[in-house]
Amino acid sequence: MVNSFRQALHSGEFLVTAEVMPPKGGDTSHMIEMSKHLKGRVHAVNITDGSRAVLRMCPLAASVLLLQQGIEPICQVACRDRNRMGIQADLMGANALGIHNILALTGDPPKAGDYGDGRPVFELESVRLLKVIDLLNQGFDAHQKKLPDGPLNLLAGAAVDPQLDSWSGLQRRFKRKLDAGAQFFQSQMVTDFERLDKFMTQVAAGSDKPILAGIFLLKSAKNAKFVKRCVPGVHIPDSLIERLANAEKPLLEGMKIAAEQIKLARNICHGVHLMAVKREDLIPQILDLADIGPLS
Repeated sequence: MVNSFRQALHSGEFLVTAEVMPPKGGDTSHMIEMSKHLKGRVHAVNITDGSRAVLRMCPLAASVLLLQQGIEPICQVACRDRNRMGIQADLMGANALGIHNILALTGDPPKAGDYGDGRPVFELESVRLLKVIDLLNQGFDAHQKKLPDGPLNLLAGAAVDPQLDSWSGLQRRFKRKLDAGAQFFQSQMVTDFERLDKFMTQVAAGSDKPILAGIFLLKSAKNAKFVKRCVPGVHIPDSLIERLANAEKPLLEGMKIAAEQIKLARNICHGVHLMAVKREDLIPQILDLADIGPLS
């Protein structure tokens, strides 16, 4: 299968990705149905890897199921649950199965989720994982031993948070991920677009790697308060919460807010990464509101 995300990335067009969670159990019908709504509207669909340290189906299996539907996945790989050997084995398997887009993540600690007493691994973190992927693409393993059966062909991306409190920490972390081989960046949820613009002009300006701004569908004031309280590192202004609280149709208002944010991002960075938890079917309507039509 042609890697259209890689082609779009190198062509310089405005990139659109979205996020879908694997099921918490054996029934994949909802995940597949939500993903089908995204076909032809986004360049690729992220499959999360135990996001917020909550147990779900492994992202590799879920990515294969999407690929069977003709939907190009970006398989997230978190370092929380597997050591170097296990992660490399999964990456080799992904490559063989046609899963070439990888988002390298450190992963949320177990205490954040539903297995708080679980034992974390964290033998790698995102920067070291990016370095391992780069080695595998060159035909070497993490010990720099030659792979007898040939190199991998993975497109590695990384996460970035333009709203991180520590500006120097943000600059340092971004440069380390660039140097480690990140080919694209998807951001955490963005609500401060002046801060995003500052990040693009002062931190990312020297790189030629696409930055996709994270846009989150807030479904109601209650939902916004929950996200603000429970998701680490999220900043949601009170003005947005009030706007949702005063709206006659909060969900529609949330869609309008997301569309407005996409328009802002379009003037600042290279693309958007859309997160509409359990309502991925609304993403095409949000893109229409933002004047972004189907992919050509």
